[in-house]
Amino acid sequence: MSALAHVPTGQPATAAPPPAARRGRHRFLPYLLLLPGAAWLFLFFALPLVQLAAASLYDPSGSLSTGYALTFAFGNYPDALAAYWPQFVRSFGYAALALVLALLMGYPLAYAIAQKAGRWKNLLLVCVVAPMFTSFLVRTLAWKTILSDNGWFVGLLRDVHLLAPDGRLLATPFAVVLGLTYNFLPFLVLPLYASLERLDRRLLEAASDLYASPVRAFRRVTLPLSMPGLVAGTLLFFIPASGDYINAELLGTPNEYMIGNVIDSAFLVRLDYPQGAALSFLLMAAMLAVVFVYLRRAGTEEIL
Repeated sequence: MSALAHVPTGQPATAAPPPAARRGRHRFLPYLLLLPGAAWLFLFFALPLVQLAAASLYDPSGSLSTGYALTFAFGNYPDALAAYWPQFVRSFGYAALALVLALLMGYPLAYAIAQKAGRWKNLLLVCVVAPMFTSFLVRTLAWKTILSDNGWFVGLLRDVHLLAPDGRLLATPFAVVLGLTYNFLPFLVLPLYASLERLDRRLLEAASDLYASPVRAFRRVTLPLSMPGLVAGTLLFFIPASGDYINAELLGTPNEYMIGNVIDSAFLVRLDYPQGAALSFLLMAAMLAVVFVYLRRAGTEEIL
């Protein structure tokens, strides 16, 4: 018996929606999936950024007690830069030195884990990320103890005459750069490892068959193929290192303060919100400029 025989009189059979209508409904599904993430970014990134931009244009003569007026004081930017340009230069200088040290240690480490570690690979990866299981502050305080004037490390350097009897490591630029290198090293090693781990060893064998020396094979094969991980790792290292203030606060003195220390003081000590917000935007602009130039020089415009 036909299925239409069971349909009550006067009630037409329900037809399935046409394929075009189904495609129309499914077209909005990706946007619905993006909605929670977009709402999160809007509430906790875009809105605070707009508020920070407004604070950077407040009248600098205002205060928390008398209130701030939005007078579009664009002069806050050149005034802040003129007052604290040495801290900007020091921040990027320290971050660059720490990046060089991290590359000298991190690239061989990532290559050894990816290509030579064998069954010890997972254990070595855990050792790389294990320090991050501890608070950033605790790790920096540990270095403060290690580098203290009465610590074993400084005593050893004095005993072997690598450090003067009255020499010190703590409260010096060396201590700040060392802290930056240690704290952000995993951000460089992990992307490098991911890139080197996918390296096809047959390419190295082919380079050897073509009489390429190990140095030439590294320069012409390994290094170019690891460039995506190298670019990502250097950016992940350099950007947070430039804006860091914990290492300079705990391992240095006011003579080693970076721009992050100035911003922290402007917001929490001097309560100068217009200057702190202006410095924050200047730091973001400087970082974007450095990243843009670096990506262009690295030949990776497609990443932008």
